[in-house]
Amino acid sequence: MDRQLRRFSVFYFCYYAALGAYTPYIGRWVDSLGHTGYVVGGMLGLWYGSRIVAPPVWSAILQRSAKPGYWFVAACVATMVCFAGFTVTRSALTLFVVMACFGLFYNAVMPQFEAMTLAALGQRSADYGRIRVWGSLGFLIVASGFGWMLDRFGDASFPWITLPLFLAMAVAAWPHRHDQPPEHLDTIDDAEHLWKRPGVRRFLLVALLMQMGFGAFYVFYTLHLQASGHNGAEIGALWGTGVLIEILMFWQAPRLIMRFGAQSLLAFCMGVTVLRWVVTALLAEHLALMFAAQMLHAFSFAIFHACCMRLMAEFFPGKRAAAGQSLLYGFSSGVGGVLGALLSAVMWEWRGGAAAFLAGAAVTALAFVIHWQRRRR
Repeated sequence: MDRQLRRFSVFYFCYYAALGAYTPYIGRWVDSLGHTGYVVGGMLGLWYGSRIVAPPVWSAILQRSAKPGYWFVAACVATMVCFAGFTVTRSALTLFVVMACFGLFYNAVMPQFEAMTLAALGQRSADYGRIRVWGSLGFLIVASGFGWMLDRFGDASFPWITLPLFLAMAVAAWPHRHDQPPEHLDTIDDAEHLWKRPGVRRFLLVALLMQMGFGAFYVFYTLHLQASGHNGAEIGALWGTGVLIEILMFWQAPRLIMRFGAQSLLAFCMGVTVLRWVVTALLAEHLALMFAAQMLHAFSFAIFHACCMRLMAEFFPGKRAAAGQSLLYGFSSGVGGVLGALLSAVMWEWRGGAAAFLAGAAVTALAFVIHWQRRRR
C-alpha cells in the first residue's frame, strides 16, 4: 500500500477503534449510573435514529461547500467535543441530549469518508478491502481489551478512557482536509424512485427485520453477559471473537456466494442467527457455548452482509448503486436499528436478557419466513 493510501487506513483504524469502545460498553456505563433498560435502549435508539438523519443533512451541507475536506475535519472534532459531554452528564435527559448531538456528527463522518476513499482509489477500487480491514482490526483490538480496563478502573472511567480514542480520530482526520468526495453524494431521497422495483421492498423488509433482531445484541449483550456471571475480560474476548471471525469470513464470502447463491445463503444465515439468539438467551452462563454462538457471527453478519451487497448490485446496478445503498442504510441500520433498540429495551425491562434475545430470535425467524416465501414464489 502506497503512502498516499496509508492515511486512509489510519483513519479507518481510529474511527472503528473508538467504535470498539463505544458500541459494546456504553450500555454498561449507562446502567452503572443507575438508569433503567428504557434509558439504555433510548440512548441506542437515538444513535440509530441519527443514522437516518445525519447522512442526508451532511450531504446537503457538502454540496454547498468548496472545501468539503475541512467540513470532514470539523465533524470529527465536533464528534470528540460532543462525546466529551458524557464526562459531565448523569441525568437521563442530559444523556439523551448529548447522545443526539454526538450521533449526528459521528454518523455523518463515515459516509463522507467512504466517498472520499473511493474517489481517491479511482480505478483501484479492488484495494478497498485492504484499506477497510484496518477498521475491523481497530475495533477488534479495543473491544477485546476494554472490558478488562473497565473492570480495573471502574465503570465511571468509561467516558474518560474512551475520549482519547476520539481525539486520535480527529487527529487522523487532519491529513484529509484537502480530499474531495465525488461531485454528488447520493441520499435516500435519490433512491425513492427505485422503491417499486420487483423484489426491492421484500428485500429491504428482510434486511430491516434482521437488523431489528440484532437489537438485543448491540444494546444489552454486555449487560446480559455480566448478569450471567462473566467478567470484563471474558466479555471483551467474546466481542473480539465475533469481530475476528467476521474478518476471516469476509475473505471467504465471494467463494461461498458463487457456489451456493446469495438467496440460499441469506436463508441459511437467518436460520443460524435464530439459533444464535436462542442459545444466547437461554445458556448465557456457559462460556464455551457463548464462544460457539459468537462464532456464528460469521454467518449472522459477515456472510449475510456480503449476500446483501451482492443482491444490491443486482437490484441497483451501475449509477443506481449509491442511491440503493442510501435506501438500504436508511431502512436497515436506521429504522431497523431504532426498532431493535426499543424492542430489546421493553423486553429487558419485562423479563431481562433472556426475553430480549428471544424477541430478537422471533423477529429474525419472521425475516426468514418472509424471505422463504419469496424464494418459493
